[in-house]
Amino acid sequence: MYVPSQETFVDVLDKAYRHWTGQGLPAPAHLDAQQRLAWLHSDAPYSLLAHDGGADPRFTYVNECALQCFKYPRDSFIGMPSRFSASALDRAARQRLLEQVTANGIADGYSGWRVDAHNQPFMIHAGVVWTLLDDAGQPCGQAALFWPDEQRIGVLA
Repeated sequence: MYVPSQETFVDVLDKAYRHWTGQGLPAPAHLDAQQRLAWLHSDAPYSLLAHDGGADPRFTYVNECALQCFKYPRDSFIGMPSRFSASALDRAARQRLLEQVTANGIADGYSGWRVDAHNQPFMIHAGVVWTLLDDAGQPCGQAALFWPDEQRIGVLA
């Protein structure tokens, strides 16, 4: 079974983000293509996540910033149903957001509560959720970008 590298996952997220927004994921301009993908995975000051397109979607990708926010080991996070990223009280709002993305391809400006591995709530800011597309242009999941610190939205350094 082929297991894509983290950079391959990031490239899929980046291409789909570009499809919906007309620009790539935020990153320093001086990086070459490979450095950029590595930076998005390891050093981005915002969280990147993705889940598959199943009926009960499971996480397929998480960057380092998101791992710090959710406080899960990577091996536990990947494969976990993405609904567990929100508390039971916040799952209905999360589901409405995902339905909006399914209908429109993208939704932005989202802020809301999520829960970490210890069931502690944390706020996400300036969230963008978009539909991932396979090589044939068909939906194959969804990805999200959010900023964990409202004071640092848009700051890449």
